[in-house]
Amino acid sequence: MSFPNLSALAVRERAVTLFFLILAVIGGVYAFLSLGRAEDPSFTVRVMMVSAVWPGATPQELQKQVVDRLEKRIQEVEYLYRIETTIRPGRADLQIEFQDYAPQARVPDLFYQVRKRMQDEARNLPQGVIGPLVNDDFSDVYFKLIALTAPGMPMRELTREAEAIRDRLQLTAGVHKAIVLGERTERVYVEFDNARLVNLGITPQAIADAIDANNRLVPAGRIETDGPRLYLRIDADLSDPAQLAAVPIRIGERLLRLADIATIRRGYEDPPSYLVRARGEEAVLLGVVINAGENGLEVGKRLTRFVEDERARLPLGISLAVLTDQAEAIAGAVNLFQVKFFIAVAVVVGVSILALGLRAGLVVGIAVPLTLGITFLVMKLMGINLDRITLGALIIALGLLVDDAIISVEMMLVKMEQGWDRVRAAAHAWSVTAAPMLFGTLVTVAGFFPIGFAQSGVGEYAGNIFWVLGVALLVSWFVAVTFVPYLGVKLLPGFASQAHGEADIYQKPLYRRLRAVISWCVTHRKTVVAGTVALLVLAIAGLAGPVQKQFFPGSDRPEVLVSVYLPQGSSIEYADRTVRKLEAILAPMPEVKTLSAYVGAGAPRFFISANPEPPDPAFAKLIAVTHDATERDKVMAELEAHIARGEFAEARVRVYRLLFGPPVIWPVSFRVVGADPLELRRIAHQVREVM
Repeated sequence: MSFPNLSALAVRERAVTLFFLILAVIGGVYAFLSLGRAEDPSFTVRVMMVSAVWPGATPQELQKQVVDRLEKRIQEVEYLYRIETTIRPGRADLQIEFQDYAPQARVPDLFYQVRKRMQDEARNLPQGVIGPLVNDDFSDVYFKLIALTAPGMPMRELTREAEAIRDRLQLTAGVHKAIVLGERTERVYVEFDNARLVNLGITPQAIADAIDANNRLVPAGRIETDGPRLYLRIDADLSDPAQLAAVPIRIGERLLRLADIATIRRGYEDPPSYLVRARGEEAVLLGVVINAGENGLEVGKRLTRFVEDERARLPLGISLAVLTDQAEAIAGAVNLFQVKFFIAVAVVVGVSILALGLRAGLVVGIAVPLTLGITFLVMKLMGINLDRITLGALIIALGLLVDDAIISVEMMLVKMEQGWDRVRAAAHAWSVTAAPMLFGTLVTVAGFFPIGFAQSGVGEYAGNIFWVLGVALLVSWFVAVTFVPYLGVKLLPGFASQAHGEADIYQKPLYRRLRAVISWCVTHRKTVVAGTVALLVLAIAGLAGPVQKQFFPGSDRPEVLVSVYLPQGSSIEYADRTVRKLEAILAPMPEVKTLSAYVGAGAPRFFISANPEPPDPAFAKLIAVTHDATERDKVMAELEAHIARGEFAEARVRVYRLLFGPPVIWPVSFRVVGADPLELRRIAHQVREVM
């Protein structure tokens, strides 16, 4: 190479090389300990939700007067992929997906464009429509879900306690936001006897108008003084039942209090729209979202300490339990990488010692952690964290980054056996092997080029495979041409007393046997080619048989997910009864560590590919967390046996585990599209019968 001989420079300036070697080790250890850690890489979910509520409206009225208008406005937005709308009596939910290639930097603006159009269209919707309500935090992944339960305590007090904990939790270092989930909406009910209203000559609408008139905030005036100006306030907080009871109702010439003609009580939304339980007890959840780039293990430790402190100060009767914790998954992934790393180093050193000798094997063994240390330092500078993708790339790199070091050491050994001194042998290794090693490294890296520059969600999610693998392999080349020659000069044995000639070392028995094998292959080349093709066909046949084929593998996380689908139109109470039957089976199992149930909608997104289902009274989800994957599979098998015996004939119950990749509700699904609902239903029934 015309480039300066880095190997000769490294062995000539040994003090400088040693300084940078020590610096690389220290920097690598620091970078590894300080790198952000997450279960999955952060990427932009190009999905948002728009909801509209119109109490009393039929699905047909919602579609014609609300949904069609909203969909037309949404279709004006750039990069729109599709709108998936679910309409139920009184409610419509629109899930908006943008194209996979929509630029990451444009996504917030696309969300803003949808929100702006929804605000503009709201004034054109029929009177009584609530919304449209836009949710563009659809992609939040909750790092930790915490449940508060208090049997017998009013939900109002439990929610108040959860909000106080939320405020303190928000101050924890690394926490982006903390949200209270699953609280029951409080209501003040006014109940009256229709027969009595008829006798009094007043209508329910007149009562509603009187309450509305007294619930308006109007300016009451002010008093000008020589000092500060005094503002008059009218206390009209009708959320207090006592204040509501005093609302005057005019009946002819008489004035009565609302309490004289109606019963006023505080209660909760009835029927409830969403129910959350932990271990069978009604619960309020706290969802924790951490900052991007944070070390998930460190944040997890802080949150664990926070939970323990809160448990110690909670009033008697309130329990606090962690339902899901990403820190455990992150710790498992990092520990797995460390185990694979030490195994890889041990294998490399062992094989190198057997093939090259003790000292040469040690040189190669030192090169592996040195390469990874510099790689971690570069990742730190590039802002790349340790997650599922980068750890996978590093594990792939472990099998490749030793090649250059072995080639460099091998070349030095050969020349030293031929009588060359260490420095000359190190410099020669650069002249002969540096360029081929670099080009080979670049070819390997180029194989991952498409995923690194893919303008899509997949590229955004998995693109760091290219960058981490590329950095690791280029660093391995740099280590092989700089630090390995230095280490070779320091550690390799001397061969001066047993130096051979240029060709003598290739006359050993091993080389003679290898030469004989190569000569036979060249002489019988047709046989060799036919045998190679036969082995290839045999390998392909083996892959086509028992090897399982799945594009995205199943996760090894310990959660068991149960989705419950009841006939459309079922009440939430009916769904809740089915869920309680499932809870009665799961709760006593010793394998189940935590159990949570969500009735009326899906669970919060605690895993990046776990898509939360929209509100639906006929839907419920249970999440059972076991201790490990073996116990998870056992719980799944036992639950599926109960389902197979027909114990849940009233519902369609699906038991499954988490999968990597995009959210998948069913392994196979069909979509029938058309304008006539009756014809669509007929065709859908035909498809179901065929399946």
